[in-house]
Amino acid sequence: MKYSKLLIAIVAASALMSCSTTKENNLAYFKNAAPTATGTLPQTAQTEIRVIADDELAITVSSMAPEATAMFNAPLANNAGRGDTDVNNKQRLTTYIVDRDGYITMPVIGQLQVAGKSTREIEALVKERVSQVVKDPYVRVQLMGFYVNVMGEVKSPQRIRVNKERFTVLDALAACGDLTEYAERGAVMVVREENGQKNYYRLNLASTDVFASPVYYLQQNDVVYVEPNSIKIDNSRYNTNNAYKLTVISTIVSAASVVASLVIALTVK
Repeated sequence: MKYSKLLIAIVAASALMSCSTTKENNLAYFKNAAPTATGTLPQTAQTEIRVIADDELAITVSSMAPEATAMFNAPLANNAGRGDTDVNNKQRLTTYIVDRDGYITMPVIGQLQVAGKSTREIEALVKERVSQVVKDPYVRVQLMGFYVNVMGEVKSPQRIRVNKERFTVLDALAACGDLTEYAERGAVMVVREENGQKNYYRLNLASTDVFASPVYYLQQNDVVYVEPNSIKIDNSRYNTNNAYKLTVISTIVSAASVVASLVIALTVK
């Protein structure tokens, strides 16, 4: 009898350890990385963000003779940037909003077609125009920010304002507090609009191959969706079924109560 109890205890403990290990593995990232102190990850696709309509650009033109390039800069303003709620009295450069046809209008230079170009290409374009008047100008173009949406099994789903051009899918997940324990790490989807068409890409965060994905670096208006795992789906079905059963039982009890009341009323009469 003692040996039987001991055997049962060992089997139960082994089962618990197995479940624990399985759960831990399911929550891990980059499981295919070699178990060494150092290693090399897959090459990340080198992509530059391309400016699109409604983007906000800050463009600064300067040179060794500031007075010569002053006319190419928009006047300073006291307003906050688009999307900012904290308005203060500090002056800032007026930014340019790319219109729906892909143009901005700069002082002296006039209209520039910028849609589809990177910030480096826009810098070169502006520098070429200014160089016709000023020797050795310096031009800086900055994308002031864009938005990505993160949905699904993350701890804090939200719309994120990104203030830099190199922002990865891992940055987005970290900004949302990481994945929940119910997230399917092998099924993260990025939806991106390309050439007027919405395309989707699936990422497997359990593999280091994620670093080689063309959507590892996020772009304007990308949507990151994290699917629930089988445990979350099963729990949802269980809760739905229980709620349905509870509703049916409640309805039956209510109906029985009404019938009982009618029977009592008729009996008393």
